[in-house]
Amino acid sequence: MAASSLSLSTNPTFTASTKPSFSPSYHTTPHFVKFPNTSQTPTHLIVKPLTTHSPRASLSSIIPRATATPTTSTTQTSFHGLCYVVGDNIDTDQIIPAEYLTLVPSNPEEYEKLGSYALIGLPSSYTTRFIEPNENKTKYSIVIGGNNFGCGSSREHAPVALGAAGVAAVVAESYARIFFRNSVATGEVYPLESEGRICEECRTGDTITIELAESRLINHTTGKEYKLKPIGDAGPPRISELL
Repeated sequence: MAASSLSLSTNPTFTASTKPSFSPSYHTTPHFVKFPNTSQTPTHLIVKPLTTHSPRASLSSIIPRATATPTTSTTQTSFHGLCYVVGDNIDTDQIIPAEYLTLVPSNPEEYEKLGSYALIGLPSSYTTRFIEPNENKTKYSIVIGGNNFGCGSSREHAPVALGAAGVAAVVAESYARIFFRNSVATGEVYPLESEGRICEECRTGDTITIELAESRLINHTTGKEYKLKPIGDAGPPRISELL
């Protein structure tokens, strides 16, 4: 019979013990892991569903939307609505002036307020208001611009303000690199590039359809179609990526 303990005069006593038992919860895989928030920027839920926007890039500081929208199993690959047309070199001060940067997008009320100031910095030559007075949302879901759209500062508030106002996509001849990255990273708007100066052929108030899968823009008001550059990984995920 095996001894359950061994005792020597000059050494401590070793006592055999039975194998410890573990509760079933020990082997249960946690449903989530919570990490401490070490960033100064408040974090919350991304507003636009993954099935509609699929950010592929990351920034050192991202301001996500404040309110979550339920995800669906159908990806959105087209947008239809009125367009708002601007020119070249629309900078971030025109998209959202610095005086409104104190608004925190992770706060639902301030997120809506931020959207109400989108494009309020445009010069007086733009006689049509992007957002009507006392309104938080715009009736123009597509913004069409020229060269170097989103130039200026690196503030993430610029695409966030457009998204909060109700913009689904921006179509420009070219973008400032940081605005393009911020748009993709926040998932607020699709930054689409045109192959020509669509801003000179479309007018504010024209009815537009954007087909992401076909990389084309249709102006139903004029009956013209325009080729867009493929959006690539910045576009919505393929069905296989959702499974």
